[in-house]
Amino acid sequence: MISPFTYLKHVREEFTHIVWPSNRTAIAHTVAVVAIAAVIALLVGLLDYVFGLGVNHIIGG
Repeated sequence: MISPFTYLKHVREEFTHIVWPSNRTAIAHTVAVVAIAAVIALLVGLLDYVFGLGVNHIIGG
């Protein structure tokens, strides 16, 4: 088992291999994720509303 200090040293070395995205790329990807999440939320909300109407129609309420 390695010591915590050795482990942290290895972690620090691995961080030097990471290629970080530019600010523009990070913002573009963030906007894309938020937009896709909003579309999915609207779709799920719409389906919930439609199925709720269907269940209410079947039950008669």
